[in-house]
Amino acid sequence: MIVDLNLHGKTVVVIGGGNEAQKRINSLLKQDCDILIISDSVNSQINKLVKAKKIKLKKQKIQDTKFISKFKPNIIITTANDKKLNQKIINSAKRKNIIVYSSDNPEDSDFSNPAIIDFENMIQIAIFTGGRSPAMSKKIRIQSEKIFKKIITKEDIAQIKIQQIARKLAKQSIHNQTQRKKYLHNIMTDKGIEQLIKDGQLKKAERQAITILRKWK
Repeated sequence: MIVDLNLHGKTVVVIGGGNEAQKRINSLLKQDCDILIISDSVNSQINKLVKAKKIKLKKQKIQDTKFISKFKPNIIITTANDKKLNQKIINSAKRKNIIVYSSDNPEDSDFSNPAIIDFENMIQIAIFTGGRSPAMSKKIRIQSEKIFKKIITKEDIAQIKIQQIARKLAKQSIHNQTQRKKYLHNIMTDKGIEQLIKDGQLKKAERQAITILRKWK
């Protein structure tokens, strides 16, 4: 089962500072979570993120699992080269009901990292092999991305943005869920809004959606 975790305000600890850790950090940067790196050394890209204050760094060599009690993370991602240490971290995290992932042991981890096709952080398509072959996930993602770029248009992205605004406002004034769904479907199929989006007039399309909401009964 593929799920999208809500990490807003959560603390994620990443063990390790190499290329594998970098990949995991990149996938977390848009999640509005607090990212703490624990490692005695980090690569240049991670160091740039630390200097830009996008992530935090605790410079130390991890030899045990004491950091779990100290930092109380919601999620742990370990990319250490020490397989025995990674297993200790997995075992300790599970005992404390903390979600944990180890790059060298996806089978015993609580989740796996799919290869993601991302469209402006509005649409994400996951290619997932259940941790069986990250290399094949990446290969299929590259192949699939070319196809989806032809299917998913800028107009689709714009419509999602309008739907997001309309849905938030509709929750305040349309208390019946069935009616809200009808309203949002009406916005999605409205020819006037559709044309405004095609013309690149997104603000006018938003105002039209609001006008329809005010007249909704």
